[in-house]
Amino acid sequence: MAKRNALGRGLGALIDDADRDRDQDREVSSSISEIAIEEIEANPFQPRTKFDEEALKELAASIKEIGIIQPITLRKVAHRKYQIIAGERRFRASKLAGLETITAYVRKAEDEGMLEMALVENIQREDLDAIEIALSYQRLIDECQLTQESLSDRVGKKRSTVSNYLRLLRLPALIQKGIVEKTISMGHARALVNIQNPEDQLAIYQAILENELSVRKVEELVRELNSSEKKASKPEPKAKHPEEYGELKEHLSRFFNTKVDFTLNNKGKGKIVIPFGSSKDLERIISILDKRNG
Repeated sequence: MAKRNALGRGLGALIDDADRDRDQDREVSSSISEIAIEEIEANPFQPRTKFDEEALKELAASIKEIGIIQPITLRKVAHRKYQIIAGERRFRASKLAGLETITAYVRKAEDEGMLEMALVENIQREDLDAIEIALSYQRLIDECQLTQESLSDRVGKKRSTVSNYLRLLRLPALIQKGIVEKTISMGHARALVNIQNPEDQLAIYQAILENELSVRKVEELVRELNSSEKKASKPEPKAKHPEEYGELKEHLSRFFNTKVDFTLNNKGKGKIVIPFGSSKDLERIISILDKRNG
């Protein structure tokens, strides 16, 4: 930044200007500036994990022809050193295009706030895949101490939408990889999340790939699977005892002088339980049986 003309104002004025320049190095401008490409470094909190090389080349060609339309956002970390908050794709394309400077909005941001700022701005502006968005949401919750409700406000999404993205992280790694590589859609993934057993999730995932199943078909399979599991988890209802079994139960209770329990299932199998209250009571029941056998 150029110093103001201090000629004729004496040594004190020059010292004041030097102090002001040092202060400006510590502060961060709030205006649009042209920043040297070599003074900019990548954001260590960048949520994007990969960049499409072909798309970068296309963007670079566009920048070469018409320049940067939207400035990137930086923070100043030291004298002539900046970190990217938002716009790393545009920055990479500008380097590829051979630009020496780039138009940027320089903001003041501490490390604690930079993660949140970078994640929120990138989620809103960049074409992240569903898993990158989900991981960014999770980092905002874990590292920025945001609730799902406050997170939904920050990113301008419904709470249910945020929740649906976060649920994707429960899926097995193989399925998450499929989402990233777009071998399955977000609709397929949302259906798979509703399955509790990871093995079942993977089995249906393989069926999607092998048979090119539609989202509707997968939803049907998931409903059928969950319905069958629900039925299997229910205990088998006890069969209604015919009248003669009730009479037999009463007869046995009188015979052993204790309340005999009698169970019977739909297949006709069952058991008779003769309870006893002490070892002496057990000996009494055994003696009754011995007498009958004798």
